[in-house]
Amino acid sequence: MKLDPKELEDAARLTVKHYDDSAESFWEGTRDHDVRQNIAALLDHLSGEPPFKLLDFGCGPGRDLKTFADLGHSAIGLEGSENFAAMARAHSGCEVWRQDFLKLDLPADHFDGVFANATLFHVPSQELPRVLRQICACLKPAGVLFASNPRGGNEEGWNRGRYGSYHDLAAWRGFATSVGFFELTHYYRPEGLPREKQPWLATVWRKA
Repeated sequence: MKLDPKELEDAARLTVKHYDDSAESFWEGTRDHDVRQNIAALLDHLSGEPPFKLLDFGCGPGRDLKTFADLGHSAIGLEGSENFAAMARAHSGCEVWRQDFLKLDLPADHFDGVFANATLFHVPSQELPRVLRQICACLKPAGVLFASNPRGGNEEGWNRGRYGSYHDLAAWRGFATSVGFFELTHYYRPEGLPREKQPWLATVWRKA
């Protein structure tokens, strides 16, 4: 399925609108989620000595952004939703860039790590190689990308007002390796449950 320019614009705009309209309820529903496993998966694979320069890609209201800052790292958020960006600045005290995922403007070779927790699945498949290439370019040599996404059978489309792409591991590997990443590890979440009750696929990648 290939989206035309208007459909791509709608996918980004209406997905952001969904989050803008539900910002407060989203925050109340997610602020206590335990993602320590994901944060550790990024930090444990970074090279060099901390503090690290980190980009929280799709930082939402700033829960994980604040965690990175509290750990002493230089953390910047990137967010498409105006309401989320304002909440993240207030909650974390960090700089937050408001950018459309499909119109990124990222500095080259700047970050030690990018944390994309439950965000990149909103990028339509046809645009994913370009977006991943831009993320790869913003990382320093040997920088690390963490990505967690709801997994599926490589279907995509609208789901309750949001556009989403739901890849399996093989497809996600294909996208990531094609732009210059190599895989460090992957796992499914939540921990300790049968695979059919683990809807999230987490992957960690190093810039080649």
